[in-house]
Amino acid sequence: MEYADRHDAGRCLASELLSLAPERPIVVALPRGGVPVAIEAARALAAPVEILAVRKLGAPGNPELAVGAVAEDGTAVLDPRSASLLGMTQEMLDATLAEASEELRRRVERYRDGRPAIPVEGRTVIAIDDGMATGMTDLAAVRALRKLGARRVVVAVPVASGEAVSLLAEEADEVICPKVPRRLYGVGMWYADFAPVSDEAVLELLSEAREPFSEDTVFDLGEVELPARLVMPLAPGGCVVFAHGSGSGRLSPRNLAVARKLAGQGFAAQLFDLLTEREAGRRELVFDIALLAERLALVTRHALGDARLSRLPIGFFGASTGAAAALRAAAAEGPEVSAVVSRGGRPDLAGDQLADVRAPTLLIVGSEDREVLELNHRAAAMLRCDHELVVVSGAGHLFEEAGALERVAALAGDWFARHLRDAS
Repeated sequence: MEYADRHDAGRCLASELLSLAPERPIVVALPRGGVPVAIEAARALAAPVEILAVRKLGAPGNPELAVGAVAEDGTAVLDPRSASLLGMTQEMLDATLAEASEELRRRVERYRDGRPAIPVEGRTVIAIDDGMATGMTDLAAVRALRKLGARRVVVAVPVASGEAVSLLAEEADEVICPKVPRRLYGVGMWYADFAPVSDEAVLELLSEAREPFSEDTVFDLGEVELPARLVMPLAPGGCVVFAHGSGSGRLSPRNLAVARKLAGQGFAAQLFDLLTEREAGRRELVFDIALLAERLALVTRHALGDARLSRLPIGFFGASTGAAAALRAAAAEGPEVSAVVSRGGRPDLAGDQLADVRAPTLLIVGSEDREVLELNHRAAAMLRCDHELVVVSGAGHLFEEAGALERVAALAGDWFARHLRDAS
């Protein structure tokens, strides 16, 4: 036994796949057993998950002994030597193939529920199963993915026989398998828990995979350590870095609410504290825009060191004094910023550097936040980039009124969808 269960195996396998993250791969799970493994790998790679239904063709009287396999599109592979030795006639093979194809149709209908498959044409695809004994099902998957136009096909499994690895190496672009024992004895022997995966479990895992998840970390900037929270969809199309102000931080309920909405639209949201807990009590630091902008730029560079985020277009979302820091950081040399959104911000505090901002900028202000609204009008007049000022009717400085924050999230999401995806 090497793995506690399929999830444990998936996490171990994921560490072997991180070098593929820059290729922005699609993870293709082979149901049922490959799904929990693939979900863990996809999460580590921030990659979309698709399923490719493949079913082994079992020998008569011993369905676990594969003499071939068939994929959902009808692509079939056969080991004629094994079939012959087992006395399988063509009629028996045809009947086995028809039965397997019918089961695959049922699974595809249930797993996708009318949703079209994610296109793999021109993409790197990682086909993941919970293990390979003969390699027949994985070989059928590779051939099916080739037919669909995948640019590169990688087969990844936690454990496999040497024979299966050799078989797949002839047709896949790469085979990744951390455990290739001299004698396999059976894939299940390498798991403490190898209980069958039900259709219900597959559906639940696929549903969970579509929900954003959060993880906490700390950015070590040398002189200070700044706690952070990443809100991550499975396959982000951009990364929005939040710049909080006036003592607010990564746990701000308002910014977390916006972050979750953005994650639901397919954007990673990186929240962090611009100031340490001790620094936040010093008002002069809260308004030290140069310091805040410098830290925002440093944290953005750190965030881009994460393979899941490294190739994503970057946007800034600033609130209060954090908006000035976002605009100043966007104007300075550093990580390229594709869009900026300010919520109830003080863009005026960015001063003359407003004229140097090139990233399209959206200023959102509540109609009842009259002083800040006037300051935003003045700041907008100094911007030379593509920009808009949107006033949310009836909203105050904190957007606590019913529906106000939802309006902010919708405006920000539309702005980032327009400008970050244009930049990708």
